[in-house]
Amino acid sequence: MTHDSRPFWLPSLLLALGIILGGWLAGRGIAQVRAADRYVTVKGVSERPIRADLAIWPLNISVADNDLARAQAQVASNVKQVRIFLARHGIDTMQASLQDFQVTDANANQYRPAGGVVSRYVVKQTVMVRSDRPDTVLAASQRLNELAEAGVVFSSGGEYAATGPSFIFTKLNDFKPAMIAEATSRAREAAEQFARDSKSRIGGIRRANQGVFEILPRDQASGIREESQVEKTLRVVATVDYLLE
Repeated sequence: MTHDSRPFWLPSLLLALGIILGGWLAGRGIAQVRAADRYVTVKGVSERPIRADLAIWPLNISVADNDLARAQAQVASNVKQVRIFLARHGIDTMQASLQDFQVTDANANQYRPAGGVVSRYVVKQTVMVRSDRPDTVLAASQRLNELAEAGVVFSSGGEYAATGPSFIFTKLNDFKPAMIAEATSRAREAAEQFARDSKSRIGGIRRANQGVFEILPRDQASGIREESQVEKTLRVVATVDYLLE
């Protein structure tokens, strides 16, 4: 029979020390997690004034008549008038194509008025202008009354909701690198200012979101569409989470 010479209180002491040490380590771990959660979310904005480099202009011709052949002939005449108008205002007529020819027979409409219709046939034709000279197209669109005086009637609806031109910016990739760098730099400046105010230091990046590039109208007011303006604003917002030390 062996005799254990260790004091009877030693196992209890070791157990108590283990509990204390485990608690200290656990507490330290929680403190580290909380420290890692100390971060600030900042945004950096970069903007550039830009100009549209492409104009899309649908001219939706509409003619109503009881005689289909006469209506079609009038549409052909109106298309000719439109091409003359475009050439007179400096737009290359080779950049104008015919699209969306439609013929509607009012008698085929089951919901036609009981008293009949004024004109049985409605013939529509779109002259689509695609030009890399937006300023020229804009100037011509302001003289559209000349075609109305020549008897050309336009309609809205269908794929294109209006007769006015849309101005498009196609060179976004030329601006992306510099604007992303600028937005990120401004986000860091905001984070550093926050750190100074809170007596902290900026650490690494916890998370970053470049954001989406937006093309906005230069004149941002109710009812103004970006597509209707040649002058625009390109904008991107970078959102970055910085750890605080």
